[in-house]
Amino acid sequence: MARRDTYTPDTLLAVAVRVFNERGYDGTSMEHLSKAAGISKSSIYHHVRGKEELLRRAVSRALDGLFGILAEPGARDGRAIERLEYVTRRTAEVLMAELPYVTLLLRVHGNTDTERWALARRREFDQQVAELLKQAAAEGDLRADIDVRLATRLLFGMINSIVEWYRPERGSAEPEVAAAVVRMAFAGLRVT
Repeated sequence: MARRDTYTPDTLLAVAVRVFNERGYDGTSMEHLSKAAGISKSSIYHHVRGKEELLRRAVSRALDGLFGILAEPGARDGRAIERLEYVTRRTAEVLMAELPYVTLLLRVHGNTDTERWALARRREFDQQVAELLKQAAAEGDLRADIDVRLATRLLFGMINSIVEWYRPERGSAEPEVAAAVVRMAFAGLRVT
């Protein structure tokens, strides 16, 4: 009796994301993916049309997590500064919870249709957060000498840098890291 592979689309996706993050998307072939998964290339094609579909599924997972934040009550209700702090904390939490997927999202270069789509969606998310910064400034809760575009870039730079050093297996607690990001960012942004 032939052995059936035990891969599901989700488990195959997890392997693909790991390999994409290790080798880079452009440096990964279907052969690399089949070896890493321990299954034949034809078994992979049973689950997906190809490598780019795996990429789209992976970055969609990261983007869905980020855009989901904007629909949460904490991101919609209250003063803009409170919503901004909420979105900042939740963005750090989603980044850590979906670390391999967000890492891949942050590493796309725009070389394929999927990568260009992902970059456009990321810019859309960034713009919505920048709007919260503008609203908080207009409401008088941010320092007047802060350039909102620069503050947006620095805020995302701080959050996105988490992918470079955060390792859950080392015992870093997600809530503590997210709280530290909010404290450090808003101590410099808020009107005192």
